[in-house]
Amino acid sequence: MINGLLGKKIGMTQIFAADGTVLPVTVVEAGPCRVITKKIVEKDGYKAIQVSFKETKDKALTKPELGHLKKNGAPPARYLAEFSETDSSITVGQEITVEIFKEGDLVDVSGLTKGKGFQGVIKRHKFAGGPATHGSMFHRAPGSIGSSAYPSRVRKNKRMPGHMGNKRRTVQNLEIVGVRREDNLLLIRGAVPGSKGTLVIVKKAVKGA
Repeated sequence: MINGLLGKKIGMTQIFAADGTVLPVTVVEAGPCRVITKKIVEKDGYKAIQVSFKETKDKALTKPELGHLKKNGAPPARYLAEFSETDSSITVGQEITVEIFKEGDLVDVSGLTKGKGFQGVIKRHKFAGGPATHGSMFHRAPGSIGSSAYPSRVRKNKRMPGHMGNKRRTVQNLEIVGVRREDNLLLIRGAVPGSKGTLVIVKKAVKGA
């Protein structure tokens, strides 16, 4: 089949293993994803499968997006992504479900981390700050940031206040501890990036055994 699916993060809960151990799990609604088009080496220079996730209304898409989907006979969908193909029998219009995964599989999960807005150096970079007592006048400021005669400028990549979060991150080698096929749900051990209801990409682990 293909090596991954698009999904939506539902939230976290806990389940009990057979030996009574409590396992923290993230519930992900993975698929079903519809195959939109197939990329081939002769035409596109590489081999892949493009899938859609979460049907929506026509007005939620731009004309180019809508035209691309209608050209391939697919309903309007909010998300598109490409995955590598391992089975040439997959056809356009086919639905891919959580059945491509099974309990015990290791997966890599990607998503946008929670956005935290503009933050200072203490929250963003774990700076210690100055004395909390009266009179120091130095509490949560970053302190000196430049060099003296050389190079007489602020060096690149200096840890400074700025926008925190809202970055694409991947957590590798998470174990699937449950597959609820009737509800299109994956129970993934541990935490995955993103807020509840955000898009995540679940792929079979690259470095996993």
